[in-house]
Amino acid sequence: MTLTKMRTAAASSLAAAGLLFSLAACSAPATQPAASEPAPTPAASSSAATSADAPCDGVKVIVDSGALKQEAADTTACVPVDGPTVAAEILEEADVETEGTTQYPNELVCRVNGVPAADFDITHKEGTYREECQGMPAAFAYWALWVKPASGDWAYAQEGLATLKVSPGESLELLFTVDGEPAAPAA
Repeated sequence: MTLTKMRTAAASSLAAAGLLFSLAACSAPATQPAASEPAPTPAASSSAATSADAPCDGVKVIVDSGALKQEAADTTACVPVDGPTVAAEILEEADVETEGTTQYPNELVCRVNGVPAADFDITHKEGTYREECQGMPAAFAYWALWVKPASGDWAYAQEGLATLKVSPGESLELLFTVDGEPAAPAA
């Protein structure tokens, strides 16, 4: 392995660890709607699937299996919330099931809605890989957590699901990345 590949692998591992452990600062607060905007209307069902482009008065939840192309994991929902709410609670309300690892049961996300399955071969640059959910997921194949403020761009979450708080108007996405692709949420 070349020095460049080792540095890239180390940087990827650190980025994954930074995402998965809740060690950093809080997410940016959501902006409040202008007084002239219509009052929010509650969602008919917190787990109702919605379009990724549809407006959401609560927190928009997106699960994108990305490079895996596993529709069993993919979902979009609008979860009504009154204020900052822990991401794990929002995902639970959206009927998104997350599974940690044996070593880090609550700190890491290994599977979302059963994806990737234990018997699924993840194809990457170096061959194939099967996620066993024992310790840290592979630095080249993992679920990344992203947050988008009401008006702004997607940002890599700096906390884990157990501590990250998301506010009305914000979006929360779990995106599966293989060999750095996709690098960020699509919209």
